[in-house]
Amino acid sequence: MQFDNDVTKQLGVEVPLFSAPMGMVAGPALVTAMAEAGGMGLVPGSLPVPQVRDDIRRVRERTDRPFGVNIPLAFAKDPAVVDMIVEEGIGFVTTSAGSPARLTPILKDAGLVVYHVVPTLEAALKAVDAGVDGLVVEGSEGAGFKSPHEVSTMVLLPLVVSRVDVPVVAAGGIVDGASLLAAFALGAQGAQMGTRMLASLESGVHADVKRAVVTAREVDTMMYNRSIGRPMRVLRTETTTRTDGTDPRPLLAEIRRTYDDGDLEASLAQMGQVAGRVDDVLAVEEIVRATIADFTARLSALAGSYGVVAGARG
Repeated sequence: MQFDNDVTKQLGVEVPLFSAPMGMVAGPALVTAMAEAGGMGLVPGSLPVPQVRDDIRRVRERTDRPFGVNIPLAFAKDPAVVDMIVEEGIGFVTTSAGSPARLTPILKDAGLVVYHVVPTLEAALKAVDAGVDGLVVEGSEGAGFKSPHEVSTMVLLPLVVSRVDVPVVAAGGIVDGASLLAAFALGAQGAQMGTRMLASLESGVHADVKRAVVTAREVDTMMYNRSIGRPMRVLRTETTTRTDGTDPRPLLAEIRRTYDDGDLEASLAQMGQVAGRVDDVLAVEEIVRATIADFTARLSALAGSYGVVAGARG
């Protein structure tokens, strides 16, 4: 299927699918594979600036297709990250976890396309006012750090689309053609995959973490630290159950023991509810191809089932 919408036009990609910029997960191999599959791979900008620069250069050595960088505003404290991104010729960034007013004018003045990740309608309206080119609208079922205001993708996505006039990319619960089609029906023009890409061949984590995604049920994640107003969605383990409501920093400091060594009890394995729908570990190219094929088949089946034919009149 050929996509021709605001997202593909703005970003120069064939497929309006993003791979989530997961720190220590979305390394150059995953970002490159997503770009080569026709989508938008995102380099995580939460890492030290020299490492982000190195990751950008390693991706560029492997592909001549577009890719972008995410800047998590609350964690990317070094303003040099912006200068570096501009110097490296990146054309697209997503910003998240902070006020878009902080960097959007600077990034726009440098000629970049900017999308901001939002968890509420209020945040979406502020981002548009700040001048972003598009939004990534992320529901509370997704992995990682979350807004205390938990709104699911099914509710948040159509609400935001009804109130803004910029392209919207859906995130949270997107795993295959069915969920992509649902997002498009709700007004999105693209989608971002995180947990599905965590369980990819190119994901930079231990095989036991990928296996945990495949074996997880839809009830096997939890909103960690909801009680203290700093929630994040993680895999439910003995450690997360025991430490819920405490300072997460000691556990986060051990994250490499989980992602590199496969020790699921050592830290907080970030994972979305949609893990319950992931049944295998596949190459990124195969994930993208299967998603688009499923999307196309389901779209045609729905059109046929309900008598939606080009040129037909009711």
